[in-house]
Amino acid sequence: MSILHDILSANESFCAALPIDYTQEDHQKSKLPQKQVAIITCMDTRLVNFLEPALGLARGDAKVIKTAGNSVTGVFDGTIRSLMVCIYELGVKEILVIGHHECGMAKTTSQSLTNAMLSRGVPKEAIHMVAKELREWADEFHHPEQNVRDTVEAIRLNPLIPSDVPTHGLIFHPRTGKLDVIIDGYEYAEQQ
Repeated sequence: MSILHDILSANESFCAALPIDYTQEDHQKSKLPQKQVAIITCMDTRLVNFLEPALGLARGDAKVIKTAGNSVTGVFDGTIRSLMVCIYELGVKEILVIGHHECGMAKTTSQSLTNAMLSRGVPKEAIHMVAKELREWADEFHHPEQNVRDTVEAIRLNPLIPSDVPTHGLIFHPRTGKLDVIIDGYEYAEQQ
């Protein structure tokens, strides 16, 4: 059996067992995040079905943007584009950047990624096209807490994100669920 087959089989069982009142309730849910918050966090599988409940968030409460290492890599990268839609189209009023302890990005390097890409047949020319960005992204991530600070700063300084949107920085423990504040975005917003 393939992964796709397993997923399709699980989906068929899920849909067959879904209570009618659940689907009716779901149709009433808005695409707008009810808590008016966007969360940028890591794609680490340990956070799935753990982070949102640990924050007291239910389905439909927040827009969650997942990237490797919860990073922003440019003025108009995918994370910033997603935040723009969240703020300007969906009513988001605050941003939470949530890194986590034991993040695998802390051990990733541009060289390890380059070697892996080359071994999988990616042409050297393609890697050369992104080498500078690859180094800036992978080689700069050493400590999850510092990465949260850097990401918050990148969002705050981005000219496409309004300065009246508080951007908070937090760190999460993927085994205990403990959340600690690194940057209180309200303090920065008050200084504006």
